[in-house]
Formats: sequence, structure tokens, C-alpha cells
Amino acid sequence: MPDVPTLKELGYEDAEFYIWSGLFAPRATPPAVIKILREATRQAVSAPEFKSAMEKMETPISYMDADEFKKFWDKDAQRLAKAVRQIGKVE
Repeated sequence: MPDVPTLKELGYEDAEFYIWSGLFAPRATPPAVIKILREATRQAVSAPEFKSAMEKMETPISYMDADEFKKFWDKDAQRLAKAVRQIGKVE
């Protein structure tokens, strides 16, 4: 099998790819329901069983609540759009 160069080897120094997961709810979701979902998510991410499973998969956990996640989302979308433009797949 031929060697395939990495993006960094091709000159894309800032190239980085990772996978993240987020929980989304429809805009019209009542605030009380959002509160319950946030707390349930926070508890699930903090559970020893979940942490153990993620460690076995060598998957770091970085829990973010809505405001922090929105900032992350916006920054990541810009980073990804820039990378895709650099490789010539989007104008």
C-alpha cells in the first residue's frame, strides 16, 4: 500500500481534525425541559462508568454547558471553514 502524506506533510500546518459530540434541542423547547436535560447530561458525563468507558477508548471528556459550547461551536466552524477553503474544496 502506498504511503499517503499527511495534511501537515502537504503544507497545511494548521490542519487538525477531531470529533466532538453535542446535545441539541429544538429552539422552542421549554426552559424547564432544557434545565432537566442540562443537569442529566452533566450527571451522565460525570458518572464513573462513563468516564471509565471513555478512558478505555482513549477519548478525553470536555464537558461544556450551552454558553461555553456555543463559543466553541462558532470558533470550530470558522476553523473548519478555513481549512476546507485552504484545500480548495469551498470558495
